[in-house]
Amino acid sequence: MATPDQKSPNVLLQSLCCRILGRSEADVAQQFQYAVRVIGSNFAPTVERDEFLVAEKIKKELTRQRREADAALFSELHRKLHSQGVLKNKWSILYLLLSLSEDPRRQPSKVSSYATLFAQALPRDAHSTPYYYARPQTLPLNYQERSAPSAQSSGSLGSSGISSIGVHTLNGPTPPPPSLLPGQSHPGPGTGDCLRQQLGARLAWTLTASQPSLQTTTSKGVPSAASRNVTRPRRDGDTGGAVEVTEAALVRDILYVFQGIDGRNVKMSAADNCYKVEGKANLNKSLRDTAMRLAELGWLHNKIRKYTDQRSLDRSFGLVGQSFCAALHQELKEYYRLLSVLHSQLQLEDDQGVNLGLESSLTLRRLLVWTYDPKIRLKTLAALVDHCQGRKGGELASAVHAYTKTGDPSMRSLVQHILSLVSHPVLSFLYRWIYDGELEDTHHEFFVASDPTVKTDRLWHDKYTLRTSMIPSFMTMDQSRKVLLIGKSINFLHQVCHDQTPPTKMIAVTRSAEPLQDAADLFTDLENAFQGKIDAAYFETSKYLLDVLNRKYSLLDHMQAVRRYLLLGQGDFIRHLMDLLKPELARPATTLYQHNLTGILETAVRATNAQFDSPEILKRLDVRLLEISPGDTGWDVFSLDYHVDGPIATVFTRECMSHYLRVFNFLWRAKRMEYILTDIRKGHMCNAKLLRNLPEFSGVLHHCHILASEMVHFIHQMQYYITFEVLECSWDELWNQVRQAQDLDHIIAAHEAFLGTVISRCLLDADSRALLNQLRAVFDQIIELQSTQDAICRAALEELQRRLQFEDKKKQREAEGQWGVTAAEEEQENQRVQEFRESIPKMCSQLRILTHFYQGVVQQFLVLLTTSPDESLRFLSFRLDFNEHYRAREPRLRVSLGARGRRSSHT
Repeated sequence: MATPDQKSPNVLLQSLCCRILGRSEADVAQQFQYAVRVIGSNFAPTVERDEFLVAEKIKKELTRQRREADAALFSELHRKLHSQGVLKNKWSILYLLLSLSEDPRRQPSKVSSYATLFAQALPRDAHSTPYYYARPQTLPLNYQERSAPSAQSSGSLGSSGISSIGVHTLNGPTPPPPSLLPGQSHPGPGTGDCLRQQLGARLAWTLTASQPSLQTTTSKGVPSAASRNVTRPRRDGDTGGAVEVTEAALVRDILYVFQGIDGRNVKMSAADNCYKVEGKANLNKSLRDTAMRLAELGWLHNKIRKYTDQRSLDRSFGLVGQSFCAALHQELKEYYRLLSVLHSQLQLEDDQGVNLGLESSLTLRRLLVWTYDPKIRLKTLAALVDHCQGRKGGELASAVHAYTKTGDPSMRSLVQHILSLVSHPVLSFLYRWIYDGELEDTHHEFFVASDPTVKTDRLWHDKYTLRTSMIPSFMTMDQSRKVLLIGKSINFLHQVCHDQTPPTKMIAVTRSAEPLQDAADLFTDLENAFQGKIDAAYFETSKYLLDVLNRKYSLLDHMQAVRRYLLLGQGDFIRHLMDLLKPELARPATTLYQHNLTGILETAVRATNAQFDSPEILKRLDVRLLEISPGDTGWDVFSLDYHVDGPIATVFTRECMSHYLRVFNFLWRAKRMEYILTDIRKGHMCNAKLLRNLPEFSGVLHHCHILASEMVHFIHQMQYYITFEVLECSWDELWNQVRQAQDLDHIIAAHEAFLGTVISRCLLDADSRALLNQLRAVFDQIIELQSTQDAICRAALEELQRRLQFEDKKKQREAEGQWGVTAAEEEQENQRVQEFRESIPKMCSQLRILTHFYQGVVQQFLVLLTTSPDESLRFLSFRLDFNEHYRAREPRLRVSLGARGRRSSHT
């Protein structure tokens, strides 16, 4: 049984060389090293990989040699081999057998055919992508088919600048002498060779061309292919001193360097990160410099190949990254086609071992000319690789797109070709998102991100977002936002609105069947074709979504209902509700029950115009009690609530409803102040008539009336400001924006802007905290006035009642013929009246203190208004102090008002 070492590829390859050449291992060392280099290279035959085509050529060759029986046997064996499936690379095996069976010594036209092919096809192969040059046609298998062009065309000057080699075409190469094949006898013409002799002759003719015994020169002094390869060293190094290296050996090394393999004389320097010619190599400066310039092509190749090898196996690189690697592989494949042609030319010179002449042989200078365009392309690819490091997805597409902004048409064409391949996955993501609403972005490459943990009620706000870094640079932010809204609208309709209408019925635009053509359209007509598709899908989808929200879920009706009930727009309902709730809300908050308040709410609805609203709206209206603090009354904790759910909750979010709750409490408190002052004025009118018989009390009533009038003026101006300048103006602006909205985001943004304006102008934001505290202090003084006036009027009415009772008792006694009062009763009555009169100054003092506190709070409020950045609040200070009553009392207010007046005059 063979040991594992005996089955290794090196041992098997060495055994194959020994068997073919019929020599010992020591004698075939050079051929073995060469075979290792050939197998390890990236060269591939420039033929079509068709197994049956190769089989047919083998059968034709056997038939040509009058071996019909062997041809039939080969056909049967090939059929059995094809049915068993033992070998994977059947084409490679058959091609190897065909190549080994051919004897190059009996094909004189091979050199001329290959030289002609090389002279004509090399410039086309120098360009790796088919933009300005056509791809080379698939090469035929045998040399006779390759030499089909006439002698005139084969001898003409090629486009690469190679001169005619018609001499060799007409005369053919000199047949090699028998001495060139040591150990083999030269077969005579017509003599049939066995398979081993054919294989040996084929491989030996290829490998022994570099032996030192073949150093000859042509009659013109130009070394032949054999003599130019004489000093080609072996791969295992040379321990000698400086060795003179021929240009042919250097050309062979450069061809290996082109594909990233170290030659004997040109190797990669890890310290300098570049290819360098060995210092011991004896080269003139011109050849050394030319070799270094050519070696840069290998360095560029290694850079690109290293990137593709690393990224091709990285699954997290995503589809866009894999497309980029595939584009680089495609460019390298075309580059390898060029190397294959160059290697074929060099191999032909080695195979023939005759003088081909300087005009058709490979030289460093010719390589420098022929590799100029490939070098430019590889430099562009290497620059792309550097710029795309650490990028993926749309960011990678943006990096590639940045290189299209160049004035070099060939470079721009190359980058656009790569960009069309790189952008194909992005367009696939995009079309599936805008036409189906599906997002399958496993590696997070698309600029639309999805969060699967978000629940349905927050789908519109939080589930789908834009990855700004992944937006391709060839798309604008407006286009990206529209793309996000299209897919988000489709998912919102399906998951939240439960509308299962297919997207094809929402969007009249059909999906494109040619994504690659779309990629080309994307870069040539970004402002028309691509923009038109995005706009059409955006408008159709958004329009359908808004129609569903308005028609099926009555979005606009709910907005108006919130305005009427939570922002106190339904005046008769609010007034009647406040009248009904007054007895309940005057009690401590701990004694309230929600079901009692709900019953009062339903009574107010049935008694006012609110009864004509839709039942869908009325059932959402409810009572809510806020958190109770010690000492709170019902007025402090009562609030109306409006329940929202489903798609409507997307516009009226929890944050929005909390803002509405704050605004309602503020408006409800301001409305209560108006309600209190109305009751105070009613009390004044009634008490003024009842207390005419108490002339000493008239001063107290006048003081109360003056203070109440100040408060009424303040509250009326505040109500006007809140109702008209804040609510009505903001609502009108909101309604116009909602009616003109093109998508749901516009409605949400307009609604949030409306709430923000109301919150800030109603002094409920963080910047207006000081103003709100002063305003609440004013409200507290109004409540204090109500309590004080009620106490004073109660005492006055009691005194009036006692006086009236005393007079009635006196009249009754006089009518009975008795004394009206006794001296004791009269003294007691006078003492009581005197006590009441003495309490009047205390009442006036209490009212003066209340007035002082109230005016101080109002003055501080006006000072804060004049320094507010909001223009509407500064104008409010004008109306509150229209007669400059407070300005005369507060020096700071005079300074602020004067400074403000100067600022206004300057503007």
